[in-house]
Amino acid sequence: MTFCLNTTIIKPEDSAKIESAIILLHGYGGDGKDISVLSLNWKRHLPNTVFICPNGPEQCPINPSGFQWFDLTKDDPKYILQESISEEKKLNQFIDEVRDRFNLEKNKICLSGFSQGCMMAINVGLTLEKNFNCIVGFSGKIINPDDLKIRKRNSTNILLIHGDKDDIVSPTHLLEAKDFLLRERVSVESHLIKNCGHNIPIQASSIALEYILKKFNS
Repeated sequence: MTFCLNTTIIKPEDSAKIESAIILLHGYGGDGKDISVLSLNWKRHLPNTVFICPNGPEQCPINPSGFQWFDLTKDDPKYILQESISEEKKLNQFIDEVRDRFNLEKNKICLSGFSQGCMMAINVGLTLEKNFNCIVGFSGKIINPDDLKIRKRNSTNILLIHGDKDDIVSPTHLLEAKDFLLRERVSVESHLIKNCGHNIPIQASSIALEYILKKFNS
């Protein structure tokens, strides 16, 4: 079976049975291979988990060798919202394909993303029927709280991690997202990493792994 998005897949070692999946969504201008490095440490602690790392559906205009989940060339919130919602359809199809390929229910899937990938993970993760196991977002934000409030259909637990020195996506977005999610009765944990810019340091990766392990084992 082929997927609708070009994908890097890291399967369990020694042909272990697949019992869960982590879908990792890269940032603007990145690709699946970029974010798949998270699996290097995580897979040792998650021996029955498959890591799914798709490329975004479009080439990125500022980095032709990378990809994007939606266009950011226009500084227009309405345009960005329209573009992101349009591309959610492709990601929703991809998630269905992952579920079929590995015979997994949504409660066995963690949806995670970095930066633009985090934005997509939150929107898709909360607007589909039925909860995912969890959502883990690094250095992202909620694209449009008013829109998400209308379209929200589940209350998947969320972990948000952000660097306090992030000059690409301001850490204020972490606080805004947490406030919104709590008001929408979504269980959310957050961590602000000291002296961290727009990246995923070892500390953030370790916090995320601990959270995922807790959720997969609960």
